[in-house]
Order: sequence, then C-alpha cells, then structure tokens
Amino acid sequence: MIIVISPENILINEAECVNKMFQDGLELFHIRKPFITEEEMIVFLDQIDASFRHRLVMHGYFDLAAEYGISRIHFREQDRINGLHSWRAKGSVISTSVHDVISFNALEPNWEYAFFSPFFSSISKPGYGEHSTVLEKIGLRNNHDVKLIALGGIYEENIEIALKLGAEGLALLGGIWMNEQPVRAFNQCRNRMLEYNYQNR
Repeated sequence: MIIVISPENILINEAECVNKMFQDGLELFHIRKPFITEEEMIVFLDQIDASFRHRLVMHGYFDLAAEYGISRIHFREQDRINGLHSWRAKGSVISTSVHDVISFNALEPNWEYAFFSPFFSSISKPGYGEHSTVLEKIGLRNNHDVKLIALGGIYEENIEIALKLGAEGLALLGGIWMNEQPVRAFNQCRNRMLEYNYQNR
C-alpha cells in the first residue's frame, strides 16, 4: 500500500498533482490541512476528480466527508486515546497514528492501518526523528491485525529498509511535496516498492 499525505497548506497545482498520482496508481490520499477554512476545503475537494473520492482520507471536517461520500477517516493519536473516534467508527474505515510499538500492539482490529512514525529523520520537519528508536523496536511488533504503514523521512532510497522491517505500506509526505516534481517523485517511490514486492513475493 502506498499513501500520500497532503502538505498542511494548499499548494499551487496540488489537486492537479493528486489527480495525476491517482491515475498513476496512488492508493490513498490523506487530506491533512489543519489551518484552512471550510470554504477552502470545499474548493480543494471540488478540484479532485469525483471518481477518486473513495480513495480520499479526511483528517478533519468530518461533516464534509459525509457530504462528499468520503468514508475514510483518520484520527490523531491523542483523539484515539481520548475516544473521539468511537462516534465515527460505524460505517467508516478508520486509521490512526502511533509513535511506539507498545501503542501499535494495543490497537484493536477495527483500525485498518496505523501510521508508525518517525521511521527516519523527517524531510518536512528538520530535526524530527533524528533520535527515533522505531527501527530498533519494531521487531517487538506482535499485532498483525492492523497494517503498519511506515511514516517519516520515506523517499526512494530508504523504501526497501522500511519494507524489510515489516512495513505493509508507505506514507509519503516531504519526499513528495518538497520535490520540484511531486508526481515524478511519487512514481519513483511507487516503482521502487513494486520492484521490491516483485522480488520478494
């Protein structure tokens, strides 16, 4: 599984890039834009081809998700801990985030997948993840009901490391949007993942 997470603010031609990535095989696009207004979100959603809405995942504006027929919802770690996901669980495909293997192992099977971060030093947040112990602790994973999606510093050159450690998918953020050619960067990452999966099937 390959996932792209949106930048926090809307970029020029972002929706156009997202549509192209979907055409090229993007499985899911997480819309995480905590600082934009509802009106701006509506304009953004309207620019994404309606045929791809079943592949969108909302991190907020859940009422808009219902209006647009978007059934996938992502809950932050703190919101999950506080139980804020329970009212949305019915009828929605839910995902969440974790930052340690103990939290991952404790997830219930109703979560389709969880972002596990930071795998590597962040590309979009300099300094974040430099002292992460994820790579050392991931061997303690014993929860296989929830898919583990590697997040944090993922780009073409370290994809194989994440997959060899047991990640069932990749979440791309800085490696895509901090590249001058986001669609090209996505395809390079996707091809690397497909090549690895083919060689290790």
